[in-house]
Amino acid sequence: QLQLVESGGGLVQAGGSLLLSCQISGSGYYTIGWFRQAPGKAREGVSCIVSSGTSTAYADSVKGRFTISRDNVKNTVYLQMSSLKPDDTAVYYCAAGTFFSGGPPAIDEYDYWGQGIQVVVSS
Repeated sequence: QLQLVESGGGLVQAGGSLLLSCQISGSGYYTIGWFRQAPGKAREGVSCIVSSGTSTAYADSVKGRFTISRDNVKNTVYLQMSSLKPDDTAVYYCAAGTFFSGGPPAIDEYDYWGQGIQVVVSS
């Protein structure tokens, strides 16, 4: 059983940056995905990274602005978010799964979820 805990969220002005972290407890090799859910909207996949860190994927809406990475020694996956926009405001979740499609993460590919963390981008 994995446990995932997000940290690093908060309030930032448009154009600013935030670094989200996902601390993973438990054993195994997992693809880690980041998702977000804005008020009144469906949860959407943002980015994902395979267990080795050698392959990543991004949603078109964040390409060139967000970077996913992982430190397997620290069992932590990061999402560096830059050039933030008010539309990036959402609760961000990290999740663990065993499948990597090569595209942005899909909800049904992930089995373990964190509790989520709020990101607010002010205009």
